[in-house]
Amino acid sequence: MNVKKIVSIGVALAIIGTGCSSGKTASSSNRDTGTTQGSSSPASPYKTKIDLKFFVQGPNDSVLPQGDADFVKKTIEQKFNVSLDMKYMAFGADRTNKLNMLLASGDAPDVFTSPGLDSQKYILDKLTADLTPYITPQTMPNYYKLVGEDVVKRFQIEKVFQRTPAVFAKDVYRSYYIRKDWLDKLGLQIPKTYDEMMEVMRKFTNNDPDGNGKKDTYGMSTIGNGNSVSMDFPQFIHNGLIGAFMIRDNHLVDVQSDPKMENVLNEIKGMLKEGIVDPDWFLNKGTMHIDKAVQGKVGIVVGGTKTFAFDSDPTSLQNKAKALNPKADWEPFNPFASTGVWTENLPDTALMISKKAESDPEKMKRIAAILDWLCSEEGYVLTHYGREGKEYTRSGKTLTLKPDVYQKEIVEKGNFLAPYSFMTYNVDEPDRFGLEVIDPRMTDRDRNILKTIKSYKLIPSIGTNVAPPTGFNLGDFRAKMREYQVKILFDEPDASNWPKYREELMTKLGGQKMLDTYEEQIRAVGVIK
Repeated sequence: MNVKKIVSIGVALAIIGTGCSSGKTASSSNRDTGTTQGSSSPASPYKTKIDLKFFVQGPNDSVLPQGDADFVKKTIEQKFNVSLDMKYMAFGADRTNKLNMLLASGDAPDVFTSPGLDSQKYILDKLTADLTPYITPQTMPNYYKLVGEDVVKRFQIEKVFQRTPAVFAKDVYRSYYIRKDWLDKLGLQIPKTYDEMMEVMRKFTNNDPDGNGKKDTYGMSTIGNGNSVSMDFPQFIHNGLIGAFMIRDNHLVDVQSDPKMENVLNEIKGMLKEGIVDPDWFLNKGTMHIDKAVQGKVGIVVGGTKTFAFDSDPTSLQNKAKALNPKADWEPFNPFASTGVWTENLPDTALMISKKAESDPEKMKRIAAILDWLCSEEGYVLTHYGREGKEYTRSGKTLTLKPDVYQKEIVEKGNFLAPYSFMTYNVDEPDRFGLEVIDPRMTDRDRNILKTIKSYKLIPSIGTNVAPPTGFNLGDFRAKMREYQVKILFDEPDASNWPKYREELMTKLGGQKMLDTYEEQIRAVGVIK
Protein backbone atom coordinates (compact mmCIF):
# COMPACT_ATOMS: atom_id res chain seq x y z
CA MET A 1 0.00 0.00 0.00
CA ASN A 2 1.30 3.46 -0.90
CA VAL A 3 0.78 4.89 2.60
CA LYS A 4 2.78 8.03 2.02
CA LYS A 5 0.82 8.93 -1.06
CA ILE A 6 -2.62 8.36 0.39
CA VAL A 7 -1.82 10.40 3.50
CA SER A 8 -0.85 13.30 1.28
CA ILE A 9 -4.32 13.40 -0.23
CA GLY A 10 -5.82 14.93 2.89
CA VAL A 11 -4.65 16.99 5.82
CA ALA A 12 -3.75 15.37 9.10
CA LEU A 13 -6.71 14.66 11.32
CA ALA A 14 -7.32 14.05 14.93
CA ILE A 15 -7.87 10.56 16.33
CA ILE A 16 -9.50 8.19 13.87
CA GLY A 17 -13.20 7.92 14.62
CA THR A 18 -13.73 11.49 15.83
CA GLY A 19 -16.77 12.85 14.04
CA CYS A 20 -17.85 9.44 12.73
CA SER A 21 -20.87 7.57 13.94
CA SER A 22 -20.86 3.85 14.40
CA GLY A 23 -23.66 3.14 16.84
CA LYS A 24 -21.12 1.74 19.32
CA THR A 25 -19.72 3.01 22.56
CA ALA A 26 -16.78 1.74 24.58
CA SER A 27 -19.12 -0.31 26.71
CA SER A 28 -21.08 -1.74 23.80
CA SER A 29 -18.36 -2.58 21.29
CA ASN A 30 -18.21 -6.16 22.58
CA ARG A 31 -21.89 -6.53 23.32
CA ASP A 32 -23.52 -9.99 23.32
CA THR A 33 -25.26 -10.42 19.96
CA GLY A 34 -26.80 -13.75 20.87
CA THR A 35 -24.26 -15.67 18.84
CA THR A 36 -20.60 -16.48 19.24
CA GLN A 37 -17.77 -16.42 16.75
CA GLY A 38 -18.15 -19.35 14.40
CA SER A 39 -21.78 -20.06 15.28
CA SER A 40 -24.78 -19.47 13.08
CA SER A 41 -27.57 -17.00 13.73
CA PRO A 42 -30.93 -18.81 13.70
CA ALA A 43 -32.13 -16.60 10.82
CA SER A 44 -29.00 -16.97 8.69
CA PRO A 45 -27.88 -19.75 6.33
CA TYR A 46 -24.29 -18.58 6.77
CA LYS A 47 -22.34 -20.82 9.16
CA THR A 48 -19.33 -18.64 9.95
CA LYS A 49 -19.70 -15.25 11.58
CA ILE A 50 -17.74 -12.45 9.95
CA ASP A 51 -16.77 -9.02 11.26
CA LEU A 52 -17.40 -6.21 8.76
CA LYS A 53 -16.51 -2.53 8.74
CA PHE A 54 -18.44 -0.12 6.51
CA PHE A 55 -17.61 3.56 5.93
CA VAL A 56 -20.32 5.09 3.75
CA GLN A 57 -22.00 8.42 3.08
CA GLY A 58 -24.71 9.61 5.43
CA PRO A 59 -25.91 12.69 7.30
CA ASN A 60 -23.53 13.85 10.00
CA ASP A 61 -26.43 14.38 12.39
CA SER A 62 -27.64 10.77 12.12
CA VAL A 63 -27.09 8.66 15.24
CA LEU A 64 -27.40 4.89 15.25
CA PRO A 65 -29.40 3.63 18.24
CA GLN A 66 -28.14 0.84 20.45
CA GLY A 67 -29.21 -2.79 20.52
CA ASP A 68 -32.50 -3.95 19.01
CA ALA A 69 -33.67 -0.35 18.48
CA ASP A 70 -31.44 -0.38 15.40
CA PHE A 71 -33.65 -2.81 13.56
CA VAL A 72 -31.77 -2.46 10.26
CA LYS A 73 -28.45 -3.45 11.80
CA LYS A 74 -30.15 -6.28 13.69
CA THR A 75 -31.72 -7.55 10.46
CA ILE A 76 -28.43 -7.46 8.55
CA GLU A 77 -26.47 -9.12 11.34
CA GLN A 78 -29.00 -11.93 11.76
CA LYS A 79 -29.73 -12.45 8.07
CA PHE A 80 -26.07 -12.62 7.06
CA ASN A 81 -24.44 -13.74 10.34
CA VAL A 82 -22.10 -10.76 10.59
CA SER A 83 -21.01 -8.25 13.18
CA LEU A 84 -21.35 -4.88 11.48
CA ASP A 85 -19.35 -1.80 12.43
CA MET A 86 -21.15 1.01 10.59
CA LYS A 87 -19.50 4.40 10.17
CA TYR A 88 -20.66 7.25 7.97
CA MET A 89 -20.13 10.91 7.18
CA ALA A 90 -21.52 13.34 4.62
CA PHE A 91 -19.37 13.73 1.52
CA GLY A 92 -16.95 16.64 1.80
CA ALA A 93 -13.37 17.50 2.68
CA ASP A 94 -13.63 16.25 6.27
CA ARG A 95 -14.94 12.87 5.18
CA THR A 96 -12.29 12.52 2.47
CA ASN A 97 -9.54 13.29 4.95
CA LYS A 98 -10.89 10.78 7.45
CA LEU A 99 -11.21 8.03 4.84
CA ASN A 100 -7.67 8.74 3.63
CA MET A 101 -6.37 8.34 7.16
CA LEU A 102 -8.28 5.12 7.69
CA LEU A 103 -6.90 3.67 4.48
CA ALA A 104 -3.38 4.78 5.31
CA SER A 105 -3.47 3.53 8.89
CA GLY A 106 -4.04 -0.11 8.05
CA ASP A 107 -7.50 0.06 9.61
CA ALA A 108 -9.22 0.21 6.23
CA PRO A 109 -12.99 -0.33 6.14
CA ASP A 110 -14.05 -3.43 4.22
CA VAL A 111 -16.61 -1.42 2.26
CA PHE A 112 -16.41 2.29 1.53
CA THR A 113 -17.96 4.87 -0.77
CA SER A 114 -16.47 8.01 -2.28
CA PRO A 115 -17.05 10.57 -5.02
CA GLY A 116 -15.83 9.50 -8.43
CA LEU A 117 -12.58 11.48 -8.64
CA ASP A 118 -11.43 10.29 -5.23
CA SER A 119 -12.11 6.70 -6.20
CA GLN A 120 -9.70 6.98 -9.11
CA LYS A 121 -6.92 7.90 -6.68
CA TYR A 122 -7.66 4.90 -4.47
CA ILE A 123 -7.54 2.59 -7.47
CA LEU A 124 -4.25 4.06 -8.68
CA ASP A 125 -2.83 3.67 -5.17
CA LYS A 126 -3.81 -0.03 -5.22
CA LEU A 127 -6.05 0.23 -2.18
CA THR A 128 -9.08 -1.47 -3.73
CA ALA A 129 -10.12 -5.05 -4.41
CA ASP A 130 -10.86 -6.73 -7.73
CA LEU A 131 -14.66 -7.02 -7.87
CA THR A 132 -14.82 -9.25 -10.94
CA PRO A 133 -15.61 -12.59 -9.23
CA TYR A 134 -18.06 -11.12 -6.73
CA ILE A 135 -20.15 -8.37 -8.32
CA THR A 136 -21.92 -9.95 -11.28
CA PRO A 137 -25.50 -10.16 -12.58
CA GLN A 138 -25.63 -13.66 -11.10
CA THR A 139 -24.35 -12.81 -7.62
CA MET A 140 -26.15 -9.44 -7.37
CA PRO A 141 -29.32 -9.62 -9.49
CA ASN A 142 -31.22 -6.97 -7.51
CA TYR A 143 -28.37 -4.50 -7.89
CA TYR A 144 -27.98 -5.08 -11.61
CA LYS A 145 -31.72 -4.71 -12.14
CA LEU A 146 -31.60 -1.20 -10.66
CA VAL A 147 -28.33 -0.04 -12.20
CA GLY A 148 -27.93 -1.95 -15.44
CA GLU A 149 -25.01 -4.02 -16.72
CA ASP A 150 -23.95 -1.36 -19.24
CA VAL A 151 -23.79 1.31 -16.53
CA VAL A 152 -21.62 -0.89 -14.32
CA LYS A 153 -19.23 -1.57 -17.20
CA ARG A 154 -19.04 2.10 -18.19
CA PHE A 155 -18.28 3.09 -14.60
CA GLN A 156 -15.06 1.09 -14.58
CA ILE A 157 -11.82 3.04 -14.95
CA GLU A 158 -8.09 2.41 -15.27
CA LYS A 159 -8.97 -0.81 -17.17
CA VAL A 160 -9.88 -2.61 -13.94
CA PHE A 161 -13.13 -3.49 -12.17
CA GLN A 162 -12.37 -2.08 -8.74
CA ARG A 163 -15.28 0.29 -8.27
CA THR A 164 -18.98 0.03 -9.00
CA PRO A 165 -21.67 2.72 -8.88
CA ALA A 166 -24.18 3.08 -6.12
CA VAL A 167 -27.76 3.15 -7.39
CA PHE A 168 -28.54 6.67 -8.61
CA ALA A 169 -31.76 8.59 -9.10
CA LYS A 170 -33.36 8.73 -12.52
CA ASP A 171 -35.67 11.60 -11.65
CA VAL A 172 -34.23 15.13 -11.84
CA TYR A 173 -35.99 17.68 -9.65
CA ARG A 174 -34.13 20.79 -10.80
CA SER A 175 -36.56 23.64 -11.47
CA TYR A 176 -36.97 27.39 -11.29
CA TYR A 177 -39.46 28.57 -8.67
CA ILE A 178 -41.33 31.85 -8.86
CA ARG A 179 -43.47 33.99 -6.54
CA LYS A 180 -46.88 33.36 -8.07
CA ASP A 181 -48.51 35.88 -5.70
CA TRP A 182 -46.16 38.56 -7.08
CA LEU A 183 -47.17 37.63 -10.62
CA ASP A 184 -50.83 37.90 -9.67
CA LYS A 185 -50.34 41.32 -8.09
CA LEU A 186 -48.62 42.63 -11.23
CA GLY A 187 -51.09 40.96 -13.61
CA LEU A 188 -48.46 38.68 -15.09
CA GLN A 189 -48.47 35.04 -16.16
CA ILE A 190 -45.89 32.38 -15.32
CA PRO A 191 -43.17 32.87 -17.95
CA LYS A 192 -42.98 30.22 -20.65
CA THR A 193 -39.97 31.54 -22.59
CA TYR A 194 -36.58 33.03 -21.84
CA ASP A 195 -37.69 36.50 -22.97
CA GLU A 196 -40.79 36.31 -20.79
CA MET A 197 -38.63 35.30 -17.83
CA MET A 198 -36.36 38.32 -18.36
CA GLU A 199 -39.39 40.61 -18.55
CA VAL A 200 -40.83 39.19 -15.33
CA MET A 201 -37.48 39.73 -13.62
CA ARG A 202 -37.58 43.39 -14.68
CA LYS A 203 -41.11 43.81 -13.32
CA PHE A 204 -40.19 42.09 -10.05
CA THR A 205 -37.32 44.56 -9.67
CA ASN A 206 -39.01 47.76 -10.75
CA ASN A 207 -42.77 47.45 -10.12
CA ASP A 208 -42.97 46.88 -6.35
CA PRO A 209 -44.40 43.33 -6.41
CA ASP A 210 -44.62 43.12 -2.60
CA GLY A 211 -46.55 46.39 -2.38
CA ASN A 212 -44.43 47.95 0.36
CA GLY A 213 -43.82 51.14 -1.60
CA LYS A 214 -40.07 50.54 -1.77
CA LYS A 215 -37.76 49.48 -4.60
CA ASP A 216 -36.18 46.65 -2.60
CA THR A 217 -36.91 43.46 -4.56
CA TYR A 218 -35.04 41.72 -7.38
CA GLY A 219 -35.83 39.30 -10.16
CA MET A 220 -33.74 36.38 -9.00
CA SER A 221 -30.85 35.27 -6.80
CA THR A 222 -28.28 32.50 -6.81
CA ILE A 223 -24.86 31.76 -5.31
CA GLY A 224 -21.40 32.53 -6.69
CA ASN A 225 -19.35 31.53 -3.63
CA GLY A 226 -17.16 34.54 -4.34
CA ASN A 227 -15.42 32.77 -7.22
CA SER A 228 -17.75 31.49 -9.95
CA VAL A 229 -20.56 32.13 -12.40
CA SER A 230 -23.66 30.25 -11.29
CA MET A 231 -25.22 27.80 -13.73
CA ASP A 232 -28.59 28.83 -12.29
CA PHE A 233 -28.46 31.76 -14.70
CA PRO A 234 -30.81 30.95 -17.60
CA GLN A 235 -28.34 32.29 -20.15
CA PHE A 236 -26.54 28.93 -20.17
CA ILE A 237 -29.49 26.95 -21.50
CA HIS A 238 -30.62 29.92 -23.62
CA ASN A 239 -27.35 29.43 -25.52
CA GLY A 240 -27.74 25.67 -25.78
CA LEU A 241 -25.40 24.77 -22.91
CA ILE A 242 -27.16 22.22 -20.70
CA GLY A 243 -25.81 20.41 -17.65
CA ALA A 244 -22.11 19.90 -17.01
CA PHE A 245 -21.30 17.83 -20.12
CA MET A 246 -23.33 17.20 -23.25
CA ILE A 247 -22.93 15.79 -26.74
CA ARG A 248 -23.16 18.19 -29.69
CA ASP A 249 -22.46 17.26 -33.29
CA ASN A 250 -20.96 13.93 -32.21
CA HIS A 251 -18.45 15.63 -29.91
CA LEU A 252 -18.19 16.14 -26.16
CA VAL A 253 -19.01 19.59 -24.83
CA ASP A 254 -17.56 20.73 -21.52
CA VAL A 255 -20.27 23.29 -20.91
CA GLN A 256 -18.40 25.80 -18.75
CA SER A 257 -15.36 26.04 -21.03
CA ASP A 258 -17.22 25.95 -24.34
CA PRO A 259 -16.75 28.69 -26.99
CA LYS A 260 -20.45 29.58 -26.55
CA MET A 261 -19.59 30.89 -23.09
CA GLU A 262 -18.71 34.18 -24.80
CA ASN A 263 -22.36 34.86 -25.54
CA VAL A 264 -23.47 33.46 -22.17
CA LEU A 265 -21.19 35.91 -20.37
CA ASN A 266 -22.29 38.83 -22.55
CA GLU A 267 -25.95 38.11 -21.77
CA ILE A 268 -25.27 37.75 -18.04
CA LYS A 269 -23.38 41.06 -18.09
CA GLY A 270 -26.39 42.69 -19.70
CA MET A 271 -28.72 41.28 -17.06
CA LEU A 272 -26.44 42.42 -14.25
CA LYS A 273 -26.19 45.90 -15.79
CA GLU A 274 -29.97 46.15 -15.70
CA GLY A 275 -29.80 45.51 -11.96
CA ILE A 276 -32.48 42.82 -11.98
CA VAL A 277 -30.41 40.25 -10.05
CA ASP A 278 -29.75 40.25 -6.31
CA PRO A 279 -26.57 42.39 -6.10
CA ASP A 280 -25.12 40.04 -3.49
CA TRP A 281 -25.39 36.92 -5.67
CA PHE A 282 -21.66 36.62 -6.30
CA LEU A 283 -20.78 36.55 -2.60
CA ASN A 284 -23.74 34.36 -1.61
CA LYS A 285 -22.83 30.93 -0.25
CA GLY A 286 -24.77 27.89 0.89
CA THR A 287 -28.46 28.77 1.21
CA MET A 288 -28.08 32.55 1.38
CA HIS A 289 -30.03 32.99 -1.87
CA ILE A 290 -32.84 30.79 -0.51
CA ASP A 291 -32.86 32.86 2.68
CA LYS A 292 -33.47 35.95 0.56
CA ALA A 293 -36.29 34.18 -1.23
CA VAL A 294 -37.82 33.30 2.15
CA GLN A 295 -37.52 36.93 3.25
CA GLY A 296 -39.32 38.19 0.14
CA LYS A 297 -36.30 39.91 -1.38
CA VAL A 298 -36.24 37.99 -4.69
CA GLY A 299 -38.87 36.42 -6.91
CA ILE A 300 -37.05 33.55 -8.68
CA VAL A 301 -34.63 30.89 -7.41
CA VAL A 302 -33.59 27.40 -8.48
CA GLY A 303 -34.51 24.36 -6.39
CA GLY A 304 -33.06 20.90 -6.83
CA THR A 305 -35.00 18.67 -4.46
CA LYS A 306 -38.37 17.00 -4.74
CA THR A 307 -39.93 18.75 -1.73
CA PHE A 308 -38.27 22.14 -2.27
CA ALA A 309 -41.61 23.98 -2.18
CA PHE A 310 -43.96 21.29 -0.84
CA ASP A 311 -46.67 22.08 1.68
CA SER A 312 -45.88 18.77 3.34
CA ASP A 313 -42.22 19.59 4.01
CA PRO A 314 -42.02 21.81 7.10
CA THR A 315 -38.56 23.03 6.06
CA SER A 316 -39.52 23.86 2.46
CA LEU A 317 -39.16 27.27 0.85
CA GLN A 318 -42.94 27.50 0.75
CA ASN A 319 -43.45 26.95 4.46
CA LYS A 320 -40.58 29.18 5.52
CA ALA A 321 -41.84 31.99 3.27
CA LYS A 322 -45.46 31.61 4.44
CA ALA A 323 -44.31 31.87 8.05
CA LEU A 324 -43.24 35.44 7.23
CA ASN A 325 -45.93 36.22 4.66
CA PRO A 326 -49.06 34.02 4.58
CA LYS A 327 -49.70 35.11 0.96
CA ALA A 328 -46.38 33.76 -0.33
CA ASP A 329 -46.86 31.19 -3.09
CA TRP A 330 -43.81 29.60 -4.71
CA GLU A 331 -44.59 27.65 -7.90
CA PRO A 332 -42.30 25.70 -10.27
CA PHE A 333 -41.69 26.74 -13.86
CA ASN A 334 -39.02 26.39 -16.52
CA PRO A 335 -38.77 28.35 -19.77
CA PHE A 336 -36.93 25.40 -21.31
CA ALA A 337 -39.41 22.73 -20.19
CA SER A 338 -40.08 21.45 -23.73
CA THR A 339 -36.54 21.70 -25.14
CA GLY A 340 -34.36 20.46 -22.28
CA VAL A 341 -33.82 21.66 -18.72
CA TRP A 342 -30.88 19.44 -17.77
CA THR A 343 -29.14 16.19 -18.69
CA GLU A 344 -30.12 12.73 -17.55
CA ASN A 345 -28.33 11.58 -14.43
CA LEU A 346 -25.16 9.52 -14.32
CA PRO A 347 -23.88 7.68 -11.24
CA ASP A 348 -21.73 9.84 -9.01
CA THR A 349 -20.97 7.68 -5.97
CA ALA A 350 -18.38 4.93 -6.20
CA LEU A 351 -18.60 1.80 -4.07
CA MET A 352 -15.35 -0.02 -3.33
CA ILE A 353 -14.06 -2.91 -1.24
CA SER A 354 -10.65 -2.62 0.36
CA LYS A 355 -7.65 -4.57 -0.88
CA LYS A 356 -7.34 -6.03 2.61
CA ALA A 357 -10.76 -7.69 2.36
CA GLU A 358 -9.83 -9.30 -0.96
CA SER A 359 -7.71 -11.88 0.85
CA ASP A 360 -10.88 -13.41 2.36
CA PRO A 361 -13.15 -14.78 -0.41
CA GLU A 362 -15.92 -15.65 2.05
CA LYS A 363 -15.95 -12.07 3.32
CA MET A 364 -16.14 -10.79 -0.25
CA LYS A 365 -19.10 -13.06 -0.98
CA ARG A 366 -20.88 -11.99 2.20
CA ILE A 367 -20.36 -8.32 1.35
CA ALA A 368 -21.82 -8.84 -2.12
CA ALA A 369 -24.86 -10.60 -0.61
CA ILE A 370 -25.49 -7.72 1.81
CA LEU A 371 -25.10 -5.07 -0.89
CA ASP A 372 -27.50 -6.93 -3.15
CA TRP A 373 -30.05 -7.29 -0.36
CA LEU A 374 -29.92 -3.53 0.22
CA CYS A 375 -30.96 -3.17 -3.44
CA SER A 376 -33.85 -5.62 -3.12
CA GLU A 377 -37.42 -4.52 -2.45
CA GLU A 378 -37.11 -5.80 1.10
CA GLY A 379 -33.88 -3.93 1.77
CA TYR A 380 -35.02 -0.75 0.03
CA VAL A 381 -38.30 -0.55 1.92
CA LEU A 382 -36.69 -1.27 5.29
CA THR A 383 -33.97 1.35 4.83
CA HIS A 384 -36.30 4.03 3.41
CA TYR A 385 -39.68 3.54 5.12
CA GLY A 386 -39.10 1.32 8.15
CA ARG A 387 -41.18 -1.66 9.27
CA GLU A 388 -44.52 -2.86 7.94
CA GLY A 389 -47.27 -2.38 10.49
CA LYS A 390 -45.14 0.11 12.39
CA GLU A 391 -43.95 3.01 10.25
CA TYR A 392 -46.21 2.09 7.32
CA THR A 393 -49.03 -0.22 6.33
CA ARG A 394 -49.11 -2.30 3.18
CA SER A 395 -51.76 -3.58 0.81
CA GLY A 396 -50.24 -5.46 -2.12
CA LYS A 397 -47.84 -3.05 -3.80
CA THR A 398 -49.21 0.03 -2.03
CA LEU A 399 -47.48 1.39 1.06
CA THR A 400 -49.20 4.00 3.20
CA LEU A 401 -46.82 5.91 5.40
CA LYS A 402 -47.47 6.75 9.05
CA PRO A 403 -45.54 10.02 9.37
CA ASP A 404 -46.13 10.54 13.09
CA VAL A 405 -44.80 7.08 13.91
CA TYR A 406 -41.83 7.54 11.56
CA GLN A 407 -41.02 10.83 13.25
CA LYS A 408 -41.10 9.24 16.69
CA GLU A 409 -39.42 5.92 15.91
CA ILE A 410 -36.89 6.95 13.26
CA VAL A 411 -36.24 10.69 13.16
CA GLU A 412 -36.32 11.34 16.90
CA LYS A 413 -34.18 8.28 17.53
CA GLY A 414 -31.34 9.59 15.38
CA ASN A 415 -32.69 9.64 11.81
CA PHE A 416 -30.80 6.38 11.54
CA LEU A 417 -32.20 4.89 8.34
CA ALA A 418 -30.30 7.32 6.11
CA PRO A 419 -26.82 5.77 6.51
CA TYR A 420 -28.16 2.29 5.79
CA SER A 421 -29.65 3.49 2.50
CA PHE A 422 -26.16 4.22 1.10
CA MET A 423 -26.71 1.87 -1.83
CA THR A 424 -29.85 3.80 -2.83
CA TYR A 425 -29.01 7.14 -1.21
CA ASN A 426 -31.49 9.90 -2.16
CA VAL A 427 -33.24 7.52 -4.57
CA ASP A 428 -36.86 8.28 -3.73
CA GLU A 429 -38.24 6.17 -6.57
CA PRO A 430 -40.32 3.28 -5.19
CA ASP A 431 -41.91 2.85 -8.63
CA ARG A 432 -38.68 1.10 -9.68
CA PHE A 433 -39.89 -1.77 -7.49
CA GLY A 434 -43.45 -1.48 -8.75
CA LEU A 435 -44.47 0.16 -5.47
CA GLU A 436 -46.83 3.04 -4.86
CA VAL A 437 -46.11 5.01 -1.70
CA ILE A 438 -48.87 7.16 -0.25
CA ASP A 439 -47.78 9.99 2.02
CA PRO A 440 -50.93 11.37 3.70
CA ARG A 441 -49.17 14.68 4.30
CA MET A 442 -48.94 15.49 0.57
CA THR A 443 -51.43 18.06 -0.67
CA ASP A 444 -52.93 18.45 -4.13
CA ARG A 445 -50.56 21.37 -4.58
CA ASP A 446 -47.59 19.10 -3.80
CA ARG A 447 -48.77 16.56 -6.35
CA ASN A 448 -49.19 19.26 -8.99
CA ILE A 449 -45.65 20.53 -8.32
CA LEU A 450 -44.28 17.02 -8.76
CA LYS A 451 -46.28 16.50 -11.95
CA THR A 452 -44.95 19.77 -13.37
CA ILE A 453 -41.31 19.01 -12.62
CA LYS A 454 -41.54 15.47 -13.97
CA SER A 455 -42.93 16.85 -17.24
CA TYR A 456 -39.70 18.72 -18.04
CA LYS A 457 -37.62 17.33 -20.88
CA LEU A 458 -34.15 15.98 -20.11
CA ILE A 459 -31.51 15.61 -22.80
CA PRO A 460 -29.42 12.41 -22.95
CA SER A 461 -26.38 12.14 -20.74
CA ILE A 462 -22.90 11.54 -22.15
CA GLY A 463 -23.53 7.88 -21.38
CA THR A 464 -20.59 7.14 -19.12
CA ASN A 465 -18.55 8.56 -16.30
CA VAL A 466 -15.25 10.00 -17.41
CA ALA A 467 -11.86 10.20 -15.69
CA PRO A 468 -9.26 12.92 -16.38
CA PRO A 469 -5.91 12.05 -17.97
CA THR A 470 -3.04 11.15 -15.68
CA GLY A 471 -1.25 14.26 -14.48
CA PHE A 472 -4.05 16.64 -15.42
CA ASN A 473 -5.05 18.96 -12.57
CA LEU A 474 -8.78 19.50 -12.94
CA GLY A 475 -8.87 21.78 -9.89
CA ASP A 476 -6.32 24.18 -11.38
CA PHE A 477 -8.11 24.14 -14.72
CA ARG A 478 -11.50 25.02 -13.19
CA ALA A 479 -9.99 27.65 -10.90
CA LYS A 480 -8.36 29.47 -13.83
CA MET A 481 -11.52 29.12 -15.92
CA ARG A 482 -13.62 30.68 -13.15
CA GLU A 483 -11.04 33.43 -12.66
CA TYR A 484 -11.29 34.47 -16.32
CA GLN A 485 -15.09 34.33 -16.33
CA VAL A 486 -15.35 36.47 -13.20
CA LYS A 487 -12.86 38.93 -14.70
CA ILE A 488 -15.04 39.26 -17.78
CA LEU A 489 -18.20 39.81 -15.72
CA PHE A 490 -16.83 42.48 -13.42
CA ASP A 491 -13.72 44.02 -14.96
CA GLU A 492 -14.12 44.00 -18.75
CA PRO A 493 -16.57 45.79 -21.05
CA ASP A 494 -17.64 42.61 -22.82
CA ALA A 495 -16.72 38.96 -23.31
CA SER A 496 -14.63 39.43 -26.44
CA ASN A 497 -11.53 38.15 -24.62
CA TRP A 498 -13.12 34.77 -23.88
CA PRO A 499 -11.70 33.07 -27.04
CA LYS A 500 -8.19 34.20 -26.00
CA TYR A 501 -8.68 33.02 -22.42
CA ARG A 502 -10.16 29.75 -23.60
CA GLU A 503 -7.15 29.12 -25.87
CA GLU A 504 -4.89 29.39 -22.84
CA LEU A 505 -7.13 27.00 -20.89
CA MET A 506 -7.07 24.49 -23.72
CA THR A 507 -3.30 24.64 -24.29
CA LYS A 508 -1.32 25.74 -21.23
CA LEU A 509 -3.69 24.21 -18.69
CA GLY A 510 -4.37 20.99 -20.61
CA GLY A 511 -8.06 21.53 -21.37
CA GLN A 512 -7.82 20.04 -24.84
CA LYS A 513 -6.09 16.95 -23.49
CA MET A 514 -8.91 16.62 -20.97
CA LEU A 515 -11.54 16.88 -23.71
CA ASP A 516 -9.71 14.41 -25.95
CA THR A 517 -9.37 11.90 -23.09
CA TYR A 518 -13.01 12.23 -22.09
CA GLU A 519 -14.14 11.92 -25.68
CA GLU A 520 -12.04 8.79 -26.16
CA GLN A 521 -13.72 7.22 -23.13
CA ILE A 522 -17.17 8.14 -24.43
CA ARG A 523 -16.35 6.82 -27.88
CA ALA A 524 -15.17 3.55 -26.35
CA VAL A 525 -18.68 2.83 -25.05
CA GLY A 526 -20.33 3.74 -28.34
CA VAL A 527 -22.06 6.98 -27.37
CA ILE A 528 -20.22 8.91 -30.06
CA LYS A 529 -18.74 7.55 -33.26
